Amino acid sequence: MTSVTTIDPLSAQILLALDDHPSATILQLAKVLGVSRNTVHARLQRMERAGLLLGFSQRVSPASMGYTLVAFVSLAISQSEGASAMSHLEDIPEVIEVHATTGEADLLAKVVARDTADLHRINQTILGIDGVVRSSTAVSLWEAMPNRTRALLESVARSGS
Repeated sequence: MTSVTTIDPLSAQILLALDDHPSATILQLAKVLGVSRNTVHARLQRMERAGLLLGFSQRVSPASMGYTLVAFVSLAISQSEGASAMSHLEDIPEVIEVHATTGEADLLAKVVARDTADLHRINQTILGIDGVVRSSTAVSLWEAMPNRTRALLESVARSGS
């Protein structure tokens, strides 16, 4: 059996079908796609083992838990304490995503908060981390385009046609 490291057209079709019908059984997905139940089951297992599928928590909106404010915090990090600073950022539940970047900042953190006072508390916590030299925060006014991968999956699914 080959290992799966990328999503091929059939796997993309399976994921799109699951996106359309999240509670569908493997048998239902197989019927919709015109493939065997074993094929769907094996593909899903391989994708999960390979770490290609995000956890269900990725589908939950922070706003549904009361975190309606979104901000992006650019962080300058002392290079000698970068790993430690990253570890401490992971301890802050409201820090929901972090990217290492080029340019003025070393890290870009996506942060959620209940309101501006909560954002201030979170920023103060971040600034208290050893190795964080400075920060700059930009508050999101609204989500102009949500995180999306469906268009990519559709493109991959079509590439096998």
